[in-house]
Amino acid sequence: MQQWRLPLPMWKVGWYNSVLPPTLRLAYPDNSLAVVLLSTPAMFEQAFLPFMEEKGCQVMSDPIDQCVKHSVSSAVSQCFPGQEVDVRYDYEMLPSRKPKFLAQTAAHVSGAAFYYQQSDVRDQPWAEKKMFGVCVHPRFGGWFAIRALLVFGGVTIDSEMVQPLPPDCVPSRESKIELLEAFNFHWQDWSYRDIVRPVQIYSQKQKDYFSTLPAERFALLQTWGFLPRESDQPDLTSDAQSQVAGHG
Repeated sequence: MQQWRLPLPMWKVGWYNSVLPPTLRLAYPDNSLAVVLLSTPAMFEQAFLPFMEEKGCQVMSDPIDQCVKHSVSSAVSQCFPGQEVDVRYDYEMLPSRKPKFLAQTAAHVSGAAFYYQQSDVRDQPWAEKKMFGVCVHPRFGGWFAIRALLVFGGVTIDSEMVQPLPPDCVPSRESKIELLEAFNFHWQDWSYRDIVRPVQIYSQKQKDYFSTLPAERFALLQTWGFLPRESDQPDLTSDAQSQVAGHG
């Protein structure tokens, strides 16, 4: 899984739970081992397109999500046979419609990426306007995605382990304002992802894919020569289109 090759810091569930209300916490002891899984820009060409070539996809769910689930579940089965591993994907929801985990919070408490929020800006210039936060990776800037959370049931971490701090790679007030405004007001132009100099960015083909409306991505994949499985070709109109979601 070279396309996922980033340091995977071990972290405690308690670090995550301590910053969230009870309704959003993970139902595991505080010293349980957890890992958050990120994808790099290389994932698209090295994992997603080969997955489409070999496996194809079902039209009723997002192709990227299908690829991630296949890759992660295969790796977990191969690397941790017999081990209890609770895998939660970023797109999954609970019956309450709450996410199964808060991806950006998990990335922050693990030390993998800094979650910049409105509260991080002194003397905010937005008055009462709500500004959504965004994670920035020290090497990839915004050119990455948080894909999954793994909790290893029955595996605990030493109580003396110190929580790592995520690198504050957008340190100044001005740059934080620039980041949050670019993310909230101009996210479609990709500029917020370049708030730090990245070592790698999405290819043009990957940009084309994520710039395409989710309901139109199957048509785009078809122009690239990828077809849905023959047993899975319902009409992609009306309700079917509304269920196709995507993210990058």
